[in-house]
Amino acid sequence: MAFEITASRRRPQRFSELSGQNFVVSTLMSSIRQERIAHAYLFSGPRGVGKTSAARILAKSLNCEKGITTEPCGSCPSCHEITAGSALDVIEIDGASNTSVNDIRTIKDEVLFAPNSSRYKIYIIDEVHMLSNSAFNALLKTIEEPPPYVIFIFATTEVHKVPATIRSRCQQFHFQLISLEVIKQKLQDACDESAVIYEEEALFWIAKEATGSLRDAYTLFDQIVSISDGNIRMSMIRDKMGLIGVDVINTLAEHMVDGDRQKAVELLHSIIAQGVSIEKCIIDLTEYFRTALLIKEHITKESILGAKAEHFSAKVIDALAAEQIEGILDLLLNLYRNIRFSLNQRFELELAISRLCSIQYAVVPSVLVRQIKELKEELLNAPPPSRAAQRPKPPAQPAAPKSAPSVVPDRTKRPAAAPEKSVVISAKHIEMLQAQLKQKSPALASTLQQITSWEVEDRTIRFIFGSNFTAERAREHVVVLRNELRTILGTDITLDISTGKDSKQPTREAVTEDDDAIEKVKSIFRGELYTNPNTGE
Repeated sequence: MAFEITASRRRPQRFSELSGQNFVVSTLMSSIRQERIAHAYLFSGPRGVGKTSAARILAKSLNCEKGITTEPCGSCPSCHEITAGSALDVIEIDGASNTSVNDIRTIKDEVLFAPNSSRYKIYIIDEVHMLSNSAFNALLKTIEEPPPYVIFIFATTEVHKVPATIRSRCQQFHFQLISLEVIKQKLQDACDESAVIYEEEALFWIAKEATGSLRDAYTLFDQIVSISDGNIRMSMIRDKMGLIGVDVINTLAEHMVDGDRQKAVELLHSIIAQGVSIEKCIIDLTEYFRTALLIKEHITKESILGAKAEHFSAKVIDALAAEQIEGILDLLLNLYRNIRFSLNQRFELELAISRLCSIQYAVVPSVLVRQIKELKEELLNAPPPSRAAQRPKPPAQPAAPKSAPSVVPDRTKRPAAAPEKSVVISAKHIEMLQAQLKQKSPALASTLQQITSWEVEDRTIRFIFGSNFTAERAREHVVVLRNELRTILGTDITLDISTGKDSKQPTREAVTEDDDAIEKVKSIFRGELYTNPNTGE
């Protein structure tokens, strides 16, 4: 007996066998039960998901000798002929090879004749988007007002290329990609049917490679079975298909996060030496880091990841931030797009691997902004340190020489330190401040003219503005204002900016002599405090 490919052998023959298209199946079955049959249908969706199979099942349901039914018998002459593709009243046309207006005119002539022996004359036009504009125009009138015994079923993978005038005359059904779990189950059924031994991981890989197309999964399945001698194993697939195992990519990724360029490049060369193409290397690396990013975001569902989460290196996932993995993916995707124009594809991949070995030290803008924000909140929410803690301890007294008298003066009683004088500020001081700022920052001097009043409490000066806008502008230059006031008053002060509504509430921008916050920033960013000689900031 001649070999029959799995996709043809396992083609659905009933609506109940059509996998992954519940909406389409339920709607068509409901319309058949109520005998609300449209004169034109448009089935759209990705390749290999059951559009043509659904059209044939619909044709059998309408022309079955048992009558219009949702469960065609499959044994009557009409069902047999439709299954074999030899039915006179079910005409299948390939739109890709019959694109001219003359082909459509032939259909217009044929529809004038009643069916030979069936209830309906059904035209199934596959890849209908390939028809020319003239052919579509010739078809318009026919599908709008066809004879009552004629039904058109159009199938297309690119529904956007079908003119709106055609779509508006059809009932449209969109077929979805089939889930990975459903494809894997169908592959298991095919293995059981053919007595093929298999590994779960191997079938999972085939289902993932099919990317939602059951026909593609069956085609790849037939290829794997032919090279596996009836025993599908993942190790055999890697060897025969030139794949990079997850364990190898784990090792390569660990070299990257360790910054070991030598080992990473040497491992890359050993992978290429095994016959793996440059493009396949980039694809596998992209899929690996895409899965690592999902695991980093705590997504562990196997159908989403396309692999088991425990197969991926915890060291790599823990060492990289999500933003860094996004940067890796961006680099790899750009590399794949540009590789076809490269002078040497191997050099491009080596350069990318070398760059990825420094990913640990990459500065990601979003991470830097988040760290600065967290630091700012930490500094603003930290309690102000006491001044007593900042005062230097008195130097230790030298020990008395042995010849010194035994009587030691009492040093425990010390005179109390003189209290710091309160700050006094007047309108004259404000005018002096404005005069000094006119040369350095005229805009800031203009802002100070909006001061409505000021308050002094101990060594804290509070400028009160009439509006939030001017207060915010002053807060942006509070360091400059404080430095200028210190020069005018000859002493250090605390400056606070308020509005009339919150004059009693201290603002977050209050600046004191506290240098702990500045020191904390300097230690985190390993920098030094710089003052602009022009602005004083």
